[in-house]
Amino acid sequence: MPQKVKKKGKDRKQPFCDKLTSLFQQFPAVFIVTCSNIGSHHMQKIKKSLRDRCVIVKGKNTLIRKALKIAENPKWNAIAPYIRGNIALVFAEGDLSDIKKQLLDNRIHALAKVGIVAPQDVLIEKGPTGLEPTKTQFLQTLNIASKINRGQIDILQEVTLIKAGTKVGSSESVLLQMLGKKPFSYGLGCTYYYEDGKVYSSKFLDVSSADVMARFQGGLSTIAAISLQIGLPTLASVPHSIFNAYKNLLAISIETDFVFDQARAIKEAIENPDAFVQEAPTVQVTAVVEEEPEEVPAKKESSDEGVGGFFGMDDD
Repeated sequence: MPQKVKKKGKDRKQPFCDKLTSLFQQFPAVFIVTCSNIGSHHMQKIKKSLRDRCVIVKGKNTLIRKALKIAENPKWNAIAPYIRGNIALVFAEGDLSDIKKQLLDNRIHALAKVGIVAPQDVLIEKGPTGLEPTKTQFLQTLNIASKINRGQIDILQEVTLIKAGTKVGSSESVLLQMLGKKPFSYGLGCTYYYEDGKVYSSKFLDVSSADVMARFQGGLSTIAAISLQIGLPTLASVPHSIFNAYKNLLAISIETDFVFDQARAIKEAIENPDAFVQEAPTVQVTAVVEEEPEEVPAKKESSDEGVGGFFGMDDD
């Protein structure tokens, strides 16, 4: 049987480098995402959900840096300092804010395994736990105050079982499993993104156009206020200065005989207000008189007719 010839290291790395170079040429933006505590099945699920919008590439950091070096593109080299830790590259095109949201939404809840570093605080709420009374001693070892109520254990007050940044112990892990809690969630974490030769913090993608406009208007108002206070004209303060000057001239025109075009109408309205009063439109109201129906006089019946008709006989 023919023996398989092992490929040299350079031959094995070249296809990956070619793929990375092709993706850089195809997509205008690249997310640098963290992917700690993500299994292969979870990663395949994320790739499938983003298949139509992104391409996720994960490889050794040294290989990614080497591919960037081989490409000899100075713009792409801006990513090299950020290739550290357990990361992946997400090549994307389109609305980056929407893509970032979709990346972060692909998270799954997980148990608190022994030895992992807690990404957040884990709280145990007070109230019924559903645990049997025999577990009271176990809770006491964790300094959790409890009591037995109606055949189950109730926790008396809220407790911070695990603090963020600390390792999960075996007792804490067992208790959370008994309570059926999955306190942690894992998924991709967006840290930076690359676009047009520069790397930015992904926090910038959370800023909307409305936020930018509000910040701009706030800064413009501050500059205008400072300029007016110190008497230094700027583009922000000139419209306010012109309007204030117009108000001063208008006040002078009202108090004196001086008139200019922009004040003429206001001055005439003040001097002769009756000329500017518009008469309310008259509305003709036609009264509809309903004719009363004529009374029809009731027919008088004779007493003879009434009696005769009642008894069924006629008088002679």
